[in-house]
Formats: sequence, C-alpha cells, structure tokens
Amino acid sequence: MTTILYRIYQLCIALPVFVVLTLLTAFTTIIGSLIGGAHVWGYYPGKIWSQLTCYLLLLPVKVEGREKLDKHTSYVFAPNHQGIFDIFLIYGFLGRNFKWMMKKSLRKIPFVGKACESAGHIFVDRANAKGMLSTIRQAERSLKNGVSLVVFPEGSRTQDGTLGSFKRGAFQLADDLQLPVVPVTINGSFNVLPRTAKWVRRHRLVLTIHQPIPPQGKGPENVKALMTETYEAVASGLK
Repeated sequence: MTTILYRIYQLCIALPVFVVLTLLTAFTTIIGSLIGGAHVWGYYPGKIWSQLTCYLLLLPVKVEGREKLDKHTSYVFAPNHQGIFDIFLIYGFLGRNFKWMMKKSLRKIPFVGKACESAGHIFVDRANAKGMLSTIRQAERSLKNGVSLVVFPEGSRTQDGTLGSFKRGAFQLADDLQLPVVPVTINGSFNVLPRTAKWVRRHRLVLTIHQPIPPQGKGPENVKALMTETYEAVASGLK
C-alpha cells in the first residue's frame, strides 16, 4: 500500500513539480550566464534544483568526508556511477563549485543541454581523437580558484549495481593539469532508480568523500597509479 501511494505521489505531485523546477533552473542558468558570472549561475541554480528534487521525492541524504577538502584547491572528483540520482546527490550535496565533464550527446537535450553549455560544463567528443586536447584546454581555463571538475570514470551507469572498470580520461586530465584526484563513493542511487526502472524507490543516498590523492609525478605511470588508487578507494566505500 505504501508503494502504491508513493507512486501516486510521484506521478501526480513530484513529476509536475520536477518538470517546472527543471525548466526554471535551465532558464535561470542560461539567462544568468549570459548576464555574466557563469561560475555562479552555472552552479547555484543546479545545486538548489538537485536539493529540492531529493527533498521532493522524500529521499534522505547523508554526506561523509567534506572536511577532507580545502576550499581554495581545485580537484578532479571521481565518483562511481550507480544511477541518475548520482547527479542530484553530487550537484546538491558535494558542497563545491564544479564543472561536469559529460558526453557531447547530452548537449542535444532540450533546455538542459543549452543550460549546461551556458554554465561552462565540459563536453567530450569520444569519437574525436582531438577531443581530449580540447577538453584539457577548456578545463585549464575553468579550474581555478577552487572550481573543480566532476567526472564519472566508469563512463556510464552500472547495469547491476557493481563497480565497473575505469577509463583513463579523468586521470589523464588530472595528470596533465597536476590536480589532486578525490575518490567519491555513492551508495543508494542504484536502489533509488536502477538503469532499467521506471519508478523511484525511497532509499537513503550516501555520498562518501575519500582522502584526496595528490599528483606524485607526471606521465603514464602516474596516470595508472591514480586509476588504481582511486578505484580501490571508491570500492572500499561501497556497501
């Protein structure tokens, strides 16, 4: 009975409110970024939108490890990717101004894609061999004064809740820019909305921020070591 009532609530109340919130957030981000200050308008509207979405769906949230971060340092955050609610959890509760690194195809999403572009989020063309160089240049311009980058190193959402293998992109970027990598473990997002599910299920979301990993050198060996250490840290927090 509780499940049925929660689904009725999602359909009749949460979904319409979410659509309105999403459109308002997109328009606010686009207009605000045009006026000036994309670092502000590209972060705070999305942060509020994400928090309200979690509250609207009655999802409890817990964050661990924020005290490990220095507010003046730019980081490359590397979280596991359990589901769509990873976005709301990180955007709303990480507590750091950042840019997403996302697939170029997401730019085509109506309103949201334009808002992401206006906010200065970094799109990657995986089919283009020159895409990484362009990404590095854009990141170098953006990641200053504590503004960080969030990349899902698995590349896509998990199919079954397990941690997938990591791709090199995030770690190559951290190596090139000599930025510390912060492993982040997300728990609960897969329980809330698995990749093949259509209905949200109530479950606690937990965001665990691990100790930052500073660059120990530069080159392929450093990239490999960063990948291994980050993977082990993320895996250690999975429940």
